[in-house]
Amino acid sequence: MRLPEPGEEIPRLVKEPVGKLQLLHYAGASGDDNLVHTDVETARSVGLPSVIAHGMLSMGFLGQLLTDYAGAGSVRGIEVRFRRMVHLGDRLTCRGVVREVRGADGGHLVALRVWAENDGGEQVTEGDAEIWLGF
Repeated sequence: MRLPEPGEEIPRLVKEPVGKLQLLHYAGASGDDNLVHTDVETARSVGLPSVIAHGMLSMGFLGQLLTDYAGAGSVRGIEVRFRRMVHLGDRLTCRGVVREVRGADGGHLVALRVWAENDGGEQVTEGDAEIWLGF
């Protein structure tokens, strides 16, 4: 791996379409058992067309984007905003663009803009992250 430059896009991460079983597993793992994520009738009773994914699921995908790129333990921070709901069947593409690279403590801190977008190109989750590269 070489040191990235500002403006450079890191390799994208394309996830499989969000599925009901994935949402059930995430609800169990996260402890977020709000039924709008797992029960169609509950979701419809509050005006949603169907269940929606947990916001933190898309944030987790962005974390995977960063660790796939820079390795486990490289993420120093991530802050996101949830822009749109993620629905069953949505396939998310996670992306990142380098904003800044600065030397620090024998390595480099890389600041990135990161986001997850649906197949329509709409950003569902977006924010900022920082990774450490030890060279």
